[in-house]
Amino acid sequence: MAKKTFFITGTDTNVGKTLIAAGLLVAAKNTGLSTAALKPVAAGCEKTDAGLRNDDALLLQSVMTIPLAYEQINPIALQAAIAPHIAAQQEKRILSADRLAGFCRGSLGQADFTLIEGAGGWRVPLNPQETLADVAKLLRVPVILVVGVRLGCINHALLTVEAIRNDGLLLAGWVANCIDADMPVLHENIQSLAARIPAPCLGVIPWLADAKPEAVAAEFIPESLSQLFSS
Repeated sequence: MAKKTFFITGTDTNVGKTLIAAGLLVAAKNTGLSTAALKPVAAGCEKTDAGLRNDDALLLQSVMTIPLAYEQINPIALQAAIAPHIAAQQEKRILSADRLAGFCRGSLGQADFTLIEGAGGWRVPLNPQETLADVAKLLRVPVILVVGVRLGCINHALLTVEAIRNDGLLLAGWVANCIDADMPVLHENIQSLAARIPAPCLGVIPWLADAKPEAVAAEFIPESLSQLFSS
């Protein structure tokens, strides 16, 4: 089987990208695939004895099967929990798509299934000229979109899908992540998304009070995952 790499993005920040990514890694592992994940830039890192650490990157590290060092998973760790380009400015650091793509290339090819997780949504800035989308464009990898299902999600999802396609990248699939426990007309919203997004739905993740990657992995659609893993 050829090695697969995907860039995972979301319709906004706090839509569950990392949890969905971790669930996909568990699901891939359950089918016998080796797995790895990268989060090339992360803001909101905490000081530890080992250096700055990001909870999202640590979660990915905890479920992948390839033993990558933390610095390979998250080469750019920023302390402030704000937009990465602003956090970088505060630390007098420069972010560039080419450098982030280079970090990713250095760790790709070791696993059967690799995810590269962005930060926030598709157009999160890196510098005055570039966004995180430019990293995916440089790497030429298909994209998985996490839709945070809440009021307004249809507009956010369709705009993001349009941007991904206009950037010349393949949308390999999308995940409906139900982040609002009291979302009205939930089924109708998901039906509307499915009718309008030109890519397979990989799963509808219900609202979970204590969401774990293993529980998320159980909610994916087996046929869609099989297609994703083998495409």
